[in-house]
Amino acid sequence: MRAIWKGAVSFGLVSIGVKLYSATEEKDIRFHQVHREDGGRIRYKRTCSVCGEEVTYDDIAKGYDIGGGEMVILTDEDFADLPLTSSRAIDVLEFVPADQVDPILYNKAYFLEPEGTATKPYVLLRDALTDSERVAIVKVALRQREQLATLRVREGVLLLNTMLWPDEIRKPDFGFLDEDLKVRPPELAMASSLIDSMTGEFEPDVFTDDYRAALQEVIDAKVEGREVVQPEEAEEAPAAAVDLMAALKASVDRARAARGEQPARGGGGGEPTPISSARSAQKAAEKKAAKAPAKKTAAKKTAEKKTAAKKAEPAKKTAAKKAEPAKKTAARKTAPRKSA
Repeated sequence: MRAIWKGAVSFGLVSIGVKLYSATEEKDIRFHQVHREDGGRIRYKRTCSVCGEEVTYDDIAKGYDIGGGEMVILTDEDFADLPLTSSRAIDVLEFVPADQVDPILYNKAYFLEPEGTATKPYVLLRDALTDSERVAIVKVALRQREQLATLRVREGVLLLNTMLWPDEIRKPDFGFLDEDLKVRPPELAMASSLIDSMTGEFEPDVFTDDYRAALQEVIDAKVEGREVVQPEEAEEAPAAAVDLMAALKASVDRARAARGEQPARGGGGGEPTPISSARSAQKAAEKKAAKAPAKKTAAKKTAEKKTAAKKAEPAKKTAAKKAEPAKKTAARKTAPRKSA
């Protein structure tokens, strides 16, 4: 990875030198616009809409449209005079519980690496955040813009999450919010049952970008001159439910069938989803692996019993031989004497 920014985390009177790295990358397949006939790249020229001349980057400035065809032009000097936070500082403002930060505010993520002799104070801040179960609210200037952000710990590394400002979040203004809609208790109970039947642990690696994989296969086939194999058709989205309770019940049965459980009475299980099928297969493999040692243990016990029985066999025979004379002697003593 290449560092995109260097600066320091200001933590009270402590300064921690850090490097900033992008924590994420998009895996989208990118295309160029080309001429269909010969594959030539399509180029765009930067031309002025007033004089029609081509303009170089050095002659390009930023303009703000104030309406009516008027434009306010800002230069680099105008931006330099703005009250920006120090371009090389991440100022810690306060510490708050992580659950108080609405996820809608999060924007981009960056890893922080300690620089030089800053490793010890870096680790100190990291461990203190972990112990307090809080995140740091900070301000930072990135790409000539002041941004609100959080500092939290992920896999032993400080992670900077830039955030949107509160006035950048839109308010939902939908008509149904003013409607007086009532949900019946049985419907709510069935919906809760559906949630319970589909509850699991979040495992990101289970989910895949099937569209990107299919598109890459098409590209690879084109490069290698192979026939393009059409991927399996995606499952169609279900139609809008007419009977809500029936749709909920069928959904519960489908989820139970995916987990290998019996459907509710009177219901027929549906087809399991790909993700639930993968999880069911994983659970089945785990159960099989767990049963294997049990079978080995049972077999071992049976073998031990047979060995013990074989060892006991001679002892039984010896005991029987010893008992033989004793029986004969007892028989003689009890036999009646013949009269003279």
